Amino acid sequence: MYDRTSLTGLESDVRIVSGAWFTHHEHISVEQFVSELPLAYFQFEAHDCYEDPTHYEMDTLFRVFVLKELHGWEHETALYEYLESHPELCARLGLETVPDHSTLWRSWHTRFTDEFRATVQNAARTILIKAQNADVTVPREPEQILPARGDDVDESVPDDRAILDNADRVTKHVSRVVFPAFPLDRGEGCEIHENAYWGLQTYLGLRERLAANEGARSFLYESTRDRTPLGHAHREQIRDLSIEAIRAMYQQATTRLL
Repeated sequence: MYDRTSLTGLESDVRIVSGAWFTHHEHISVEQFVSELPLAYFQFEAHDCYEDPTHYEMDTLFRVFVLKELHGWEHETALYEYLESHPELCARLGLETVPDHSTLWRSWHTRFTDEFRATVQNAARTILIKAQNADVTVPREPEQILPARGDDVDESVPDDRAILDNADRVTKHVSRVVFPAFPLDRGEGCEIHENAYWGLQTYLGLRERLAANEGARSFLYESTRDRTPLGHAHREQIRDLSIEAIRAMYQQATTRLL
């Protein structure tokens, strides 16, 4: 689990969402992904070195600099010129006006923390890899990152990222056994399978302080289902369950696992 300020969590979400997003045949642009990536849940202000209000929000700048890293531009001039010549892209990124050179430079070098800059770079590399894996055209080849020679790394101790990667695989396996023990009292002809509700609940449970509405938007990209529940529909289904009913479901699920 991670909270809404965790950069490790943000990188994990980019990896999970991009891996699912690029499997759809109509998703053929890394720039489209950057503009549509759900970010409303993340608390960017925790990584903002500026205390006073600014014209450009951190989530917008995150998208802008991920775009820069996707193209591999070394300096802000190339980014500025590209944004100037692509007004439709600017609109999708949430830019009403294009930041000038100095604003772009200060944002990267003085507004972002070192850790946040690294996350931007890691996110861009992940997007390039996931797009390539889905045969989507990419602006450049993602760089290969090899461990430094002589690094003393204890490979037996998993890091946060490895734990998050494994959590998705484990929950998918367990869900086939557990979810049937959690029936929802719904009418006939429902278009969304009840397991989708528990899939969303599991997704929310692995992410600390992630609200249902925000989580539902992210889950839409991660899930392989054609339809997933909206946040308000999910809340209505879950909160109607009594404590006694939930306790009985847990007991049945435990029996199935054993």
